[in-house]
Amino acid sequence: MKNTISNKKNQNRKLLFLKGFRFDKNGVITVLLLSLLTGAILVQSGCSAKVTNDTKEKQERLSALKEEMLKLRQEISKLEAELNHEVSGNSVAVSLKQIEKEDFRHFVNVMGKVQSDQNLLVSPEASGNIVSINVKEGDRVSKGQVLARLNTDALDRSVQEVEVSLDLARTLFERQETLWKQNIGSEVQFLQAKSNKESLEKRLEALKAQKAMAVVTSPVNGIVDELIQKRGEIAGPSIPFARVVNLDDIYITADVSESYLNMVKKGDPVEIEFPVLDKSVQATIARTSSVIDPDSRTYRIRVEMPNKDGQIRPNLMAVLKLCTFHDEAAIVVPSLLVKTDFTGQFLFIASEEEGKMVARKRYIESGLKDNSVVLVRSGLDAGSKIITEGFAQVVDGTQLLVKNQMTVTGAGEEQASRH
Repeated sequence: MKNTISNKKNQNRKLLFLKGFRFDKNGVITVLLLSLLTGAILVQSGCSAKVTNDTKEKQERLSALKEEMLKLRQEISKLEAELNHEVSGNSVAVSLKQIEKEDFRHFVNVMGKVQSDQNLLVSPEASGNIVSINVKEGDRVSKGQVLARLNTDALDRSVQEVEVSLDLARTLFERQETLWKQNIGSEVQFLQAKSNKESLEKRLEALKAQKAMAVVTSPVNGIVDELIQKRGEIAGPSIPFARVVNLDDIYITADVSESYLNMVKKGDPVEIEFPVLDKSVQATIARTSSVIDPDSRTYRIRVEMPNKDGQIRPNLMAVLKLCTFHDEAAIVVPSLLVKTDFTGQFLFIASEEEGKMVARKRYIESGLKDNSVVLVRSGLDAGSKIITEGFAQVVDGTQLLVKNQMTVTGAGEEQASRH
């Protein structure tokens, strides 16, 4: 019986050993991590395979895209060739324009705000109750004109009191002076009388000046735009009483991007539009700021202008049209005619070949755009004839039937001549 049990244990030990386990002499199972090591190796191999697969997929995708691009170019060339072959026997009616050098200006628009140096809030220099207001809103006033008066009853009583004391002091001083000239009395008495008189005179001047500060006057010639306080209210130096505005001379400020620092300078002409007023005026830049705003990366310009009719008001929004580029002999074309393909930008010109007019694709390098025209930096010369009508129906080599030809003069005007 014991031998049978021992044989079964030995068989179980052999079976477990084969599965990755090992027993010591005492029969304790020690786990061999063969299966775990094998799993780790398999995971690492799987990650490496995944990275390799991702790279391979990207390479395959790139190759596929390149093949698609090549096929598209081949199809485009084929279609252009077929279209050229189809219309080779027929002429396409087009209109031409002969390019000449002309004056070109590029503008940028910035928003500005109208301001006035004489848009002032008026306050009294003293404190007191407003007893009278001598103007109403909308009145035109001159510099120094009285706008309002404050209560000065206490000051008036002080002035009267000092005037009485001053009369007595003057009388005493005159008598003491007469005695002093006759060598009667002491010098101290004479000096005391003189000092008392002069002190009262200074005090009276101070009271009168204080009383004058209770009168509100206009600091400039202008219009009373607003009466902020009313009769009976307490006025003071820190309380605005009225607004007086002079609109004869105004100025406009605007913030311009630092990228135009070398293009927009003092003395440059500027066109100012007031959309609300449907008005446009010409002016010049009076000054430019000496610093760049660190937050907005802009610098400020100031444009001064007269406003005799008073139509332009402070805080009105304005649009400033600034010239950033000027070329007196530029090649410009309508931006609608410029197309783009895989090679670059192009347009169609008319070329005379073997006595026939045919369309030719001309690649160009464009520059600044302004409204509906674009500056051509290279690829097109003065005298070239560009196709302005019918350009969508032609390809390189299409035979043309010219309907009319337009010539651009230096001033940018078109002169038509029928063929």
